Order: sequence, then structure tokens, then C-alpha cells
Amino acid sequence: MSAPVLEIHNVSVSYGGVVPAVVGVDLTVGPGEIVGIIGESGSGKSTLAHSILGLLPKAARVRGDRFVLAGNTILDADRTTLSVLRGPSAAMIFQNPMAAFSPIHTLGKQLVDLLWRDRDQTVATKRERIIAALKQVGIPDPMGKLDAYPFQLSGGMLQRVAIAAALLMRPALLVADEPTTALDVTMEAQILHLMRSLRKTAGVSILIISHHLGVIAEICDRVAVMYAGQIVEEGAVETIFSDPRHPYTQALFACEPALIPTGVGRLPVIAGEVPRPGGTGCDFAGRCRFTEERCLTLSPPWVSASADPRHHARCHRSKP
Repeated sequence: MSAPVLEIHNVSVSYGGVVPAVVGVDLTVGPGEIVGIIGESGSGKSTLAHSILGLLPKAARVRGDRFVLAGNTILDADRTTLSVLRGPSAAMIFQNPMAAFSPIHTLGKQLVDLLWRDRDQTVATKRERIIAALKQVGIPDPMGKLDAYPFQLSGGMLQRVAIAAALLMRPALLVADEPTTALDVTMEAQILHLMRSLRKTAGVSILIISHHLGVIAEICDRVAVMYAGQIVEEGAVETIFSDPRHPYTQALFACEPALIPTGVGRLPVIAGEVPRPGGTGCDFAGRCRFTEERCLTLSPPWVSASADPRHHARCHRSKP
């Protein structure tokens, strides 16, 4: 069996050494696998994603037992080492494609600059690689797009260019942080189809972060649910969507517009706010409809949640 492209064990992230953002996370992404992370804003999803590429601010501290990306240990890596790993080991697609490129330079110039490591290649050779990458993501007239400025493309086309830019680095892992948020429904479907096909055509593994449950259901093999800096449930997409065991996962699904029954007069919400990670007992206890006395004082265990051996949840009552 091939080694995971990403392997994280007991990893925590804090700011200034005192403000926790991610607490004791375990996560793996296998070769050619698409894994999703879902959760409310403030749950630690983007912090975890940025830690993979070393994009956290200087005040952030990353600690853990194991943090391996494409065979490279990055837990104690300095910024120079992390900058070398960005691209060949992992690349990122951000949620706002309009902010991913400089408005004052052509796309061709910016994409050529991305290939600065390949000093043995001429600009003409690099442009040929870029044109091939743009074709791969379905950009019409790729040669013409090299002379275009970002504002001359639609959001959907620019997101395709951002994906092509990531693929130019030939990454082992593609991290996508809300990649369809700024797109309309039609373009969202096209981007999801493109990303799903990339694991076959480019052999890339994908870690996708999204608030949109439909996006996760459409594209992912496995999903991790994050709350207050922890993964509270994980399993195959089919299992999680058909049989969610953690009360937080159940509450998320209850708030999904596509799953709300017809005729409901008020949209359901999860009362309260996401607390600071690392509190006493279960972090979801203050918002959970099943809270018991032990939930307030005892940290919930990570247990098998169903007959599926890949399905686990962090809850006192989530046993099969």
C-alpha cells in the first residue's frame, strides 16, 4: 500500500502560544484520494489548510507528533524549507480567484514567474507548458489568455487559470479552500467536474475545504467534520451523509438548505457560537441537544461510530 500524501497526527496550532486554533488533529490523504473538510466559520478548517503549506502568520505555532507532506517532515521546517516544498509537494487554490493574481501584470507574465525554479528552461518552453496546462483545465484560446489581464476574465475562467497555475507545479497534493464560493451554480459544477477529473489526468490528491455540503457530497471520497479546532467525525462520504453520528454533524445537515423539508416556516440554526478550542469537557456541549453531565467535564473519546471501520466520531454517545 502506498504511503499517504499527507499524514497528520496529533497536530495543534496556536497563536502567540496561548490562543488555540487547532487541537490534536489526525488526518491522512492517500494517493489519488479526495478528502473534504466541513464545519462552521471559526472551526479551524482554513488554519489547518494553511499550516500544510506553511502559510500561517509568524505568530502561529504548529506542534504535533507527526506532520508529513509527500514524504517530507514539515513539523519543524523553517520558512526557507517550506517555500521549497510549496509547489512540488503541495499547491493551494484560494476561494477568491480575483485576489489570486496581480491586476497590473498579464496572466502570461505571472504564470511564467511561477516557474522560476526551472532556470534551465527558456521562456518559450515555459509558455508552452502554461498553454498545455490551460488546455488541461478547459480554457478556450489558451494562447490568447497569456496576454490577458485578470479583470478581462470571468470569475469561473480565472478560477480555472488558478487551478492551472497550481498544476504547473506538479503538486502531489492540491489544497482547495472554498474553491467555488465566488462562482455561480453552473460554473461551480464545471469546476467540481474539473477537479474530479484531475486525479486521473494529473494523478493529484485533493484536500477540499467547503461550507457547502453539496460540494463535499459531489466530489469527495472521505470527509472530516471540524468543530472548535478538532475533527469530531470522519468517514466515507456515503456513510457520513447517510448515518451521521455526532450531534454537530447532524445539526449541520439539519441546516443544509437542500435537505430542509418543504413547508418549513423557519430556517433551522445551531444556537450559540463556536467556542474557543480546548475547553473542559466537550466543546459542543453548550449547543448540543443531547448534553449530559459527563459532557461538561469529560473530554469525549474518539470511537468507532458504525460498522464501517473508517467511520469514527468524538462523542460519548456515538457508539455503534
